[in-house]
Parts: sequence; C-alpha cells; structure tokens
Amino acid sequence: MSDRVDWNDLRDRRMAEPGAAETYEATRIAFELGQEIRHLRERNGWSQTQLAGAAGMTQSAVARFEAGGTVPTLPVLERLARALDMRLDVKFAPNADAA
Repeated sequence: MSDRVDWNDLRDRRMAEPGAAETYEATRIAFELGQEIRHLRERNGWSQTQLAGAAGMTQSAVARFEAGGTVPTLPVLERLARALDMRLDVKFAPNADAA
C-alpha cells in the first residue's frame, strides 16, 4: 500500500504541470478581488442585487465574482468601482518574498 499519495505530493505534482502556477495565481487574484468587492458592498449595506443594478450586471454575475469564480476584465472592475463610488487603482508592487 505504499502507492498512496498524500495531499502535499499531489499538490506538488499538479503545480509542476505546465500552466498550473499561472492558473493558481489567477484564481488567487480573482478570489481576493471578489472578497474586496463583497467587503465594499457590505460596507455600503447593499445586497448583491443592488450592486448589480448599479453596475449594470446581473445578481448572479456579482455572486460568481464575489465567490472568486470568474477573473474579471478591467471594464467590469471599472463598472463595479464606479457603482461603489470608488476609483479603480491598478498598480504593480514588489513581491513580498523579494529581498
């Protein structure tokens, strides 16, 4: 039974596959953006339906976005920012692990 694979081994194998690191990073970004939009929406006391209406989107699109299920385009981020009375600020920052 030494053929069993634990989670760490499986993750390492998957991450070594071509494109896996890029996909993982895109998923992380989508998740973080979705969490930030949810935070801003809740801070305003809005429902997903209210944000969707203000941004010209559907409630289901807002729900998918907040859950990290989609990687948004810049125009979608701009519409959400305007709806939330915010300014979209896209910038580059050094890696946290850079010495």
